[in-house]
Amino acid sequence: MSMLQIRGKQVTCRGILFDKDGTLLDFLQLWGPWAESLLNQLESQLSELGASFTVEREQVLGTVRNREGHLIGYDLQGPLAIATVDESNGLLAGQLYAAGMPWNEAITTIRRFSSVAMGEVRQRKRAEPMPGLNAFLQRCQEASIPMAVVTSDSTAAAEEHMEWMGIRPYFTSIVGSDRVTRGKPDGEAAVLACRELHIHPKEVVVIGDSNGDMQMGRNAGASYMIGFCPEVGGSDYLHEADDVIQDYNELKIISERSLQG
Repeated sequence: MSMLQIRGKQVTCRGILFDKDGTLLDFLQLWGPWAESLLNQLESQLSELGASFTVEREQVLGTVRNREGHLIGYDLQGPLAIATVDESNGLLAGQLYAAGMPWNEAITTIRRFSSVAMGEVRQRKRAEPMPGLNAFLQRCQEASIPMAVVTSDSTAAAEEHMEWMGIRPYFTSIVGSDRVTRGKPDGEAAVLACRELHIHPKEVVVIGDSNGDMQMGRNAGASYMIGFCPEVGGSDYLHEADDVIQDYNELKIISERSLQG
C-alpha cells in the first residue's frame, strides 16, 4: 500500500479521485471562452426581446472582468465553477423566461447557444494541465495507484478534454454528471468511481478545487480530502479540506516497495 506525503505528513493512499476543471486543467483557459460566448449570445437575445439581465451580467454565472471588460477570473463558489452544464443551462434559461419567453423555448434556445459555445471550445482545444500534474500522474502510475476523474461535466466531454492534454491513459474510471443521479456535493459519483477502481471509499484520497469536492469526499467516506488552490492565501473557501496545496510538486508518493525496504 502506497503513502501520499504532504509537507511531511503521510496519508495511506490506495487510490486517488480527481476533480477535472481547475484541478487537472486550467479552468479559465477552457471555460472562460465558453462562458463569454454563451453570455454574449444570451445578451443579444435579451436585447431582441427588449429586455436585459435580471442581475449584473457578471453575477449570472459568476464571472469576473477587469476595467477593460476582459474576463480575468471567476467566483470559485459560483455556478460557472461548480454547476453542471444542465444546471447552468437552467439558470440561463431563467433569464429568457423572465424576459417573457415560454420556458420550453427558453431552455431550447439556451441549449442551442451552449452547443455553439462548445463548438468554439472544441475548435480551440485549449486544455492545459496544471503545474506539476503530468509528473505527479506518472509517479502515481509507477506506484500502481489507480486513479479516477469525478466531474460535474459530462463523461464524454471529460474524456475529450483529457485526450487533448494527453493524460487519458492514466485514468481507469471517468465519472461525469450524466452517470449519476445526484451530482456533487453528494458522494454518489465518488462511490461509483471507487467501485470501478475496485477499492473502498475509505481507502482513497480526493483532490479538488472546490469545497463541493471536499464535501463529496466526506459524503462518500473518503479517507483524506486535498484542496487544490494555486492562489497564495486564497483557499479560505476550501474549509472542509484536510489540507490544501498550490502545486502538485508539493505531493510525494512513497511506494509500497520503498516502505518495505
